[in-house]
Amino acid sequence: MTNTSPLHAPDGNRLTVLDPDRLFPADPDTRDRARALHERVAELPIISPHGHVDPRILLDDAAFADPTSLFLTFDHYVTRLLHADGADLALFGVGAGGPADPRAAWIAFADRWHLFAGTASGYWLRHEWASLFGLTDELSPASADAFYDRIASRIADADFRPRALLDQFRIEVLATTDDPLDDLEVHRALATDPAVSARILPTFRPDAYLDPEAAGFRERLERLAAATGRSADDPQGYLASLRERRAHFIANGAVSADHGVREPFTVALDRDEFAALHRDALAGRLDAQGARLFRGAMLLEMGRMSADDGLVMTIHPGVHRNHSSATFDRFGPDSGHDIPIAVEYTANLRPLLDEIGLRPDVHIVAFSIDETVYSRELAPLAGFYPALYVGAPWWFLDAPDAALRVRAAVTETAGFSRGSGFIDDTRAFLSIPARHDMSRRVDSAFLARLVIEGRLTMADAERIIVEITDAQPREVFKL
Repeated sequence: MTNTSPLHAPDGNRLTVLDPDRLFPADPDTRDRARALHERVAELPIISPHGHVDPRILLDDAAFADPTSLFLTFDHYVTRLLHADGADLALFGVGAGGPADPRAAWIAFADRWHLFAGTASGYWLRHEWASLFGLTDELSPASADAFYDRIASRIADADFRPRALLDQFRIEVLATTDDPLDDLEVHRALATDPAVSARILPTFRPDAYLDPEAAGFRERLERLAAATGRSADDPQGYLASLRERRAHFIANGAVSADHGVREPFTVALDRDEFAALHRDALAGRLDAQGARLFRGAMLLEMGRMSADDGLVMTIHPGVHRNHSSATFDRFGPDSGHDIPIAVEYTANLRPLLDEIGLRPDVHIVAFSIDETVYSRELAPLAGFYPALYVGAPWWFLDAPDAALRVRAAVTETAGFSRGSGFIDDTRAFLSIPARHDMSRRVDSAFLARLVIEGRLTMADAERIIVEITDAQPREVFKL
């Protein structure tokens, strides 16, 4: 196993795991400028205002269990492609909290490593293995045991615990995603621990309490009402309970509320119309159109609440969750079979923007995994409404080529100031630096091209790269 520095120059046909010029343009002049721009932001702290890391790993600060659990089990970017090749997800511990035989699962993964050539997941994993473990050879069946042993040995070290990595990664802000009834005890403990320098922020995620078609909807509303001393049958009490829980999150450091909706549909209803929908929702009598109206009314209500309490409203639409019924039944959600669908924003968001879109103190961040929507709808909308920002490329689009396409699609209409800054949106803690570095390199490459084409001065590009990396997420997420 070669254990040279992960940063080494290209060597003929040998794979350079962390080529210092990775993701930069091939043209030498443009590459030189991209390199110079990246150097200005390479060491800036990481601002991660939306993600899914479990905060308890930072509270417990226990050693990571094994290489397979660390890199594969919970990363559905990885497991979905293994599944497509015929691998059984059970081997990797999906849905079970970890694999029964971690080494056997790792060897099976190594046998399929070639599947990840050219993928974002392959890029991130190479970055992690090289930068954190000094593993610069190619993973293969022959090297699988050596990789596994090196990683297993390193994660047993005290300086590889989650808190040490939090500092090593220069993470300044890390937002989690939390149920409205979470008591946030973990966040309070982390906030008062002088050994934790980063801000670990909860995020209010009420989806299951807003969708009458979600499993257990009535039971959730009953628990919500009980927690706030109200009746689940009272529609105005339901709204008041949500406001109260939002206030609880704000008191514990939250800066945003996240909404993972199928479509960003909003609709304004009067009190009587909403009361009737609420009654039928609790009784399980809503048809598909009624359920859609309820969700649309509640997404608008969430916007109104953000206008009142200041939480940034993030909207993540356009996903067909749990597309494979058999996989969901066997492994549960977040097991790799969520699939993008087309999204429409202009008509769907108009009722919300009619009410609060002209208020600069309101911040709404709209995401998409439908590339067609960026230039057609999101950039024009964000280029007019002070409240609306374009979310960074997300999920299936948070990859080098897609991120470049999105940056080009948005910039010509909305410029650089109407974006959210990079969002890593990950459960895979060790991938956070790799993902943020990828974004900084892609943005450096994009700006360098504009300089070479005479569309920006180098001074402008130097200012912009710092702003979109650091200042923009701080401003948009009110940090």
